[in-house]
Amino acid sequence: MPPESVTDIAAGLARWTVPHPESTPGAPPGSAEDWDPVVGSVLYEAGEVATLIDPLLPARERDEFLRWLDGRIEGRPVSILTTIRWHRRDREELAARYRSNTAPRAWNAVPAGVVPEPLRGAGETIYWLPGVATLVPGDRLLGAPGGGLMVCPESWLADVRADRAGVAELLRPLLELPIERVLVSHGEPVLHDGRAALAHAIAEAAS
Repeated sequence: MPPESVTDIAAGLARWTVPHPESTPGAPPGSAEDWDPVVGSVLYEAGEVATLIDPLLPARERDEFLRWLDGRIEGRPVSILTTIRWHRRDREELAARYRSNTAPRAWNAVPAGVVPEPLRGAGETIYWLPGVATLVPGDRLLGAPGGGLMVCPESWLADVRADRAGVAELLRPLLELPIERVLVSHGEPVLHDGRAALAHAIAEAAS
């Protein structure tokens, strides 16, 4: 049985959530520190490679979680991908753990079945998983209060060229994809009609 923090979403696709140790309780709404303290990470098994996106290990019941992850990986090569530099999280520990499975320097290579979609000027790469019709963003696309998606607050973009409207335009080409799910890092994921949720977020931020 998987740990309670893990949700199996589709064949070979799982998301887990854990409290982030650097969250800021009581941060001013809309500020750069205002984000949900519970964040999501993704495991995608496509072909011979197990891909981890923005993995953060739990502080509690860590050994139990790692036993579950070892069982899912089962000695296969592992790719560990990062959407945005803030989400390096536990990639170094996991790269060391699974290095014997993987060719040197290949642990962060993009495997077949995973398509990077860089948001140039926004400092992020979103990953498209066509085999499960799923988009995995980092900080630029969030779960909206009450459901759906939203572009991140303006305060989150202080160190990049794009503003919210600019991020919306960078996201717009993704509407050409048959998106069913969007597994956000912050907030609740969208598990159905992901393209419609993305279109709504783009329209709100662009207006």
